Amino acid sequence: MRTRGTIMHGLRRRLAALSALAMGAALAVAIPTPASAAARVDNPYVGATAYVNPDWSAKAAAEPGGAAIADTPAFVWMDRIAAIEGSADAKGLREHLDTALDQGANLFQVVIYDLPGRDCAALASNGELGPTELGRYKDEYIDPISDILADPAYASLRIVTIIEPDSLPNIVTNAGGSAGSTDACATMKANGNYEKGVGYALHTLGAIPNVYNYIDAAHHGWLGWDSNFVPAAQEFKKAATSEGATVADVTGFIVNTANYSALKEPNFKVTDTVNGTQVRQSKWIDWNYYVDELSFAQALRTELVSQGFASNIGMLIDTARNGWGGADRPAGPGPQTSVDAYINGGRVDRRIHAGNWCNQTGAGIGERPTAAPEPGIDAYVWAKPPGESDGNSAPIDNDEGKGFDRMCDPTYTGNGRNGNSLTGALPNSPLAGHWFSAQFQELVRNAYPPLDGTPGGGGDDDTQAPTAPTGVTATAKTSSSVSLSWTASTDDTGVTGYDVYRGGTKVGSSTTTSYTDTGLTASTAYSYTVKAKDAAGNVSAASGALSATTSAGGGTGTGALKVQYKNNDSSATDNQIRMGLQLVNTGSAAVDLSTVKVRYWFTPEAGASTFGTACDYAVIGCGNLTHGVKSSGGSAAGASHYLEVGFGSGTLAAGASTGEMQLRLNKSDWSNFNEADDYSRSASTTFADASKIGVYVTGALSWGTAP
Repeated sequence: MRTRGTIMHGLRRRLAALSALAMGAALAVAIPTPASAAARVDNPYVGATAYVNPDWSAKAAAEPGGAAIADTPAFVWMDRIAAIEGSADAKGLREHLDTALDQGANLFQVVIYDLPGRDCAALASNGELGPTELGRYKDEYIDPISDILADPAYASLRIVTIIEPDSLPNIVTNAGGSAGSTDACATMKANGNYEKGVGYALHTLGAIPNVYNYIDAAHHGWLGWDSNFVPAAQEFKKAATSEGATVADVTGFIVNTANYSALKEPNFKVTDTVNGTQVRQSKWIDWNYYVDELSFAQALRTELVSQGFASNIGMLIDTARNGWGGADRPAGPGPQTSVDAYINGGRVDRRIHAGNWCNQTGAGIGERPTAAPEPGIDAYVWAKPPGESDGNSAPIDNDEGKGFDRMCDPTYTGNGRNGNSLTGALPNSPLAGHWFSAQFQELVRNAYPPLDGTPGGGGDDDTQAPTAPTGVTATAKTSSSVSLSWTASTDDTGVTGYDVYRGGTKVGSSTTTSYTDTGLTASTAYSYTVKAKDAAGNVSAASGALSATTSAGGGTGTGALKVQYKNNDSSATDNQIRMGLQLVNTGSAAVDLSTVKVRYWFTPEAGASTFGTACDYAVIGCGNLTHGVKSSGGSAAGASHYLEVGFGSGTLAAGASTGEMQLRLNKSDWSNFNEADDYSRSASTTFADASKIGVYVTGALSWGTAP
């Protein structure tokens, strides 16, 4: 349970006593039994019945095909001071909350979005407050919102907030020295009002027991590079400890807010190569370390915990507009003639450039709001209600503080942030937040998974379940994981995914025919079955059961760390040694990574006795690693030298993994190795516990058997 601060401004209210609510599996709109107060829970989405905004729902239902999603819960945006009280055309915050109670909801979602100098890098979403108006932000915006949310009348609601989209990421990337930086962002970095405003919002709203704060954390196409990833986490920590806030005021983070980055790229991985060339070199990926939002969110969560946020923080992913379905959705990987052909032919995200963000052509409705869909993910949510414009495609006079951003103009050839590409924006768009019928209809047409009643959606009368998956096999096992694959099911309208069960309990889902179950116990037998599902919600019978036993743990160390290894080099006699490593904390307490070293033993044979080393990719960022080759000083076979990998700083939480670290080494004269007899080498091409790779903590062997 997270501890909460106290409200530092004038508000001092006593809230009703807390009572428990039933737990469930996914968001719904059915009416639950009323509760007098919302018990504090770890994940506010589990067992939740979320509020459906009638203002948005009516607009959606009036559009062709819109009835299929009109009852979907989405966030309410407080994008200016006047929105708190509302208008003739839109409910105010209190009226929304009252309506939520009338619906029988126990979850209310709201975006807090009115910082001084708001969105310094995008004119379309500029706000009403000037760069120095932090006092107005506190007194006229946050405090009135807090007063309303803290009203005991709303104590039965779990209130989820998104704190200030785009603000802190702009400080990291657009405040000077990079392509697309702006003077406005430099000003906000210098005066610190983004950090102060976010800190004040976290502290003030976080003092209300039934409020759950999630900080916006951009998306993989913004912060996925090594130069941005760790600095962003550090910036989030700085803001979360400003103006009285602490990390206890943060329930989690959200990625892809109001953006279009694909949830999953099913046809390639960032580690793929084409004819020996890494796909990271493709123009689309552009050396990014992530290709989709799920992998980015899970890795960012690990980094945030290492920066000092609570180990139970959760991530949200905005899936309102990242479905990318329709006729243009690739059915498989692209041709292997080049990395660009391979990626462009297989990527489901069909934008011209990953930096394009305004009213994107070809986009579709994504995954429907769902609680706890993947490890570390609290929910898929609809933060940006489909049909609400990102910005106007031509200048429009207005009293909302919103400007004209050329990134919303389909004729604009771009800037440094989108590689000077066309924007891919839809024409004739209205002001940000205003209803954009053409966009909504395009999102419905291109939904993935498809919507009922739309082409490929299966229709309201689809009652036929998919066939049961067959051929469930274990493709790899470690002491703590089992990797599964199976033969695809068939369906009259199309299979949209699979649910994986361990011993009759659902442990995860996959949109492909494979899944890896983690967090298991060594030398233990587990039983697995798989069920297929379609867009209409029909579920197949279970596959035949597979029994799989995890590997035994290895090594003579007595500590709480272990290392897993996979061989990334198909040749044992070329001029480099390539490997994938990941460090896992199997203990019950966090480990200070600055005290940890990992050693991989090998023999260089003939040739130079000096070496070069490199990190090609690391979930925690190559900049956080040190690496070099040392002589072992011994004569053990296959172990005259070792590659030593260290960590600059941070902690590894109990039960957590560093994620993959791709490393390589070469002799300075680039002569060939003969790795066949190397002490630490294995032929495994999937991660497995490696008892012949040592882990040392403060110089003492903690895992593995030294030669």
